[in-house]
Amino acid sequence: MHPIKLAAVLLCASLAAPALAQGAKPGAPAVPSRGFTPPGQSANTPIDAIAVIVNDEVITQRELSERVATIVARMQQQKLALPDASDLRRQILERMIIERAQLQLAKEMGVRVDDNMLDRAIGRIAEQQKMTVQQMRNQMEKEGTTFAAFREEIREEIIMQRLREYEVDNKINISEAEVDAFIAAEKAAAAEQFEMNISQIMVRIPENATPEVIAQRQKRAEEVARQLRTGADFAKMAGTYSDASDALQGGVVGWRPSGALPPVFAEALGKLKPGQVTPIIKSAAGFHILKLVDKRSMAEAAAQETVQQTHVRHILLKVTPTTPAAEVKRKLLELKERIDNKTAKFDELARVHSQDSAAKGGDLGWLAPGDTLPEFERALETLKPGQVSEPVETAFGYHLIEVLERKADDVSKEKQRAAARNALRERKLVEAIDDWQRQVRDRAYVEFRDESLK
Repeated sequence: MHPIKLAAVLLCASLAAPALAQGAKPGAPAVPSRGFTPPGQSANTPIDAIAVIVNDEVITQRELSERVATIVARMQQQKLALPDASDLRRQILERMIIERAQLQLAKEMGVRVDDNMLDRAIGRIAEQQKMTVQQMRNQMEKEGTTFAAFREEIREEIIMQRLREYEVDNKINISEAEVDAFIAAEKAAAAEQFEMNISQIMVRIPENATPEVIAQRQKRAEEVARQLRTGADFAKMAGTYSDASDALQGGVVGWRPSGALPPVFAEALGKLKPGQVTPIIKSAAGFHILKLVDKRSMAEAAAQETVQQTHVRHILLKVTPTTPAAEVKRKLLELKERIDNKTAKFDELARVHSQDSAAKGGDLGWLAPGDTLPEFERALETLKPGQVSEPVETAFGYHLIEVLERKADDVSKEKQRAAARNALRERKLVEAIDDWQRQVRDRAYVEFRDESLK
């Protein structure tokens, strides 16, 4: 996958037809059969075949092949083991079905992303890549990706994110009683708290599944467990069998505090050593097999945590088409020389020149670790009170940074409760997103035209 891209290619395809497809369910959308010949084409003219129908739209074999090629290239770049080609194709198609169903739901609900919002998002992506939008466009087109297709990818990514926020994120509630219980549990287990790096394989159970279907899904999970016991590669098995959204990343979930995991997961993982996998765990969403990649102590105090805070001010100059980076750095060095020679005061120069916090003389107030960008924070760590940095580059531009003073401060009760609330929210969000995606998929009318893809 191109490093700039946020998602795999989603090219919408929709074919109209005069009659209900043979064998379709009553009320299912009318879609042309394989023998349909579009106007202006002869029966011998090759056309793109339909892979699957999702409600009133189709995913074509060509779309599927393009997505497969993109995913394979990305997995090879990341040196991930590739699953069997047919298994990978089915896995990717399932993700495309879920994405298509989500985009259709977003359309029904009136979720839109206008061009101005899209332009701002693309501008932020370019900033993160330390490019202008035009430079990013030139690079992408040089490497074979059209900018128009990229724009639609980003539009769809934002639409799905906004839909998820409305359908899932905004409906998660954390009560004060839950926060109290979480903090009490954290204090009681502070010495035993760990952060775990985990991977997962999840075999999904469809909504309202019959006992027969549940038995089939359990048998699939048992086959995965059997192969893992005989030495199969976990990442390859995830790519082959897992229905989770992280399947094509080798099932990698990443680092999670044990307290932010569902209790049944945390309990099973707590019994493992790094490199080991859990037995099959059943949840409302399906059957799970988890791998403990690594773990480390949280090393946090049971009561209050002391953090180092820094009082900071800065002068920010942004790089623009008319003011290149070299000119910005030269100007900041001139300002630093005036400050060092005491011919001008930092706050006075900030009011005149800074493109951020100018009215406050560049004052950013008290900052704690994690409050700023990594480059900015690294520069802070090297400065003593009263010192001014050399020009420091971040995604926002170039900064002169001055440390005014430092202090050690206890984490307030409000911050402690906010951290507990975030951990509880993360725990609920993981379960809620999986459940919601399963519901969206199960509500959709899905008809496979290629039986080998089931």
